Amino acid sequence: MNDPIAVRPLPKSVIVTGAAGFIGSHLTERLLVEGVRVVAIDNFDPYYPRSRKEANLASALRHPNLTFHELDIRDKDALRQAFQSSGSETVFHLAARPGVRSSVNDVDDYASLNFTGTVNVFEAMRECRMTQFVFGASSSVYGDSPVPFREDAAADRPLQPYAATKRACEMLAYTYSHLFGINATCTRFFTAYGPRLRPDLALHKFANLIWTEQELTIFGDGSAQRDFTYISDIVDGLIASIQRPFAYEIINLGNSNTITVKAMIDALEMRLGKTAKRVYLPPNPSDMDVTYADISKAKRLLGYQPKVPFEEGVRRFVEWFKEVNAPV
Repeated sequence: MNDPIAVRPLPKSVIVTGAAGFIGSHLTERLLVEGVRVVAIDNFDPYYPRSRKEANLASALRHPNLTFHELDIRDKDALRQAFQSSGSETVFHLAARPGVRSSVNDVDDYASLNFTGTVNVFEAMRECRMTQFVFGASSSVYGDSPVPFREDAAADRPLQPYAATKRACEMLAYTYSHLFGINATCTRFFTAYGPRLRPDLALHKFANLIWTEQELTIFGDGSAQRDFTYISDIVDGLIASIQRPFAYEIINLGNSNTITVKAMIDALEMRLGKTAKRVYLPPNPSDMDVTYADISKAKRLLGYQPKVPFEEGVRRFVEWFKEVNAPV
């Protein structure tokens, strides 16, 4: 079948967990623009500054169709109450402790928030008889699988605890789909970037180091490749996932075009008008050599087509970066 599945209207209301995060805030704003009532949930996890997350959500919080709950998805009672009062059947589950490298030394928190928190989300959905679930998974689940990554790869050798928790949640989604009839789509994100990007992610971190003329550490020789996917393309895929519900699917959301770390730094130097002070170290064992999405399934099932090339995406990101870092 070459044509995308028939498109359903957007639901009248949805729940978005992790709504103050980078992807969650962009998704929330898009849904509000589309006329959807959004019940937003976030705990302002201290992984990065609360002020940044509050800024992410500032515009949405002024919208009359947004209801916000500050709560931790590990708090079962608070989560269930928020779900019960939402009047929604649909959940975009993006709440998670992020960070590939940092998960290596903080396994307990990653397991409790990412996996146990997801169990709580599913239990709240089951108790409230909700039927539609879209999960923010990750390309990190592929580990060192052959590229381009296809959804039918085993994905059974994750290189970090973070990736392991995301893969475990995908399998949990199948269980709840099978047992309780919850339609579940797991969208695997490939190096999402753009305005509001988390400060710990390479593109933002490197931009800051170049801007402030500090040394920039590169693990390896700069030949590692990433499939950078602009945030509006990720949101397009998420929206399409809820308009085309499946009993259970895993779908890549990428750009299907790899960029080397060296080329990423070169692009930032050009846009920022400064030269990076590069320092090279041995490769980090928790880093993947390549992320590269096969998006043929997303095209077929969702009508997905990324629109923003890397050069344009970097231009938009740097424009935002300069604005938020401009002298007061």
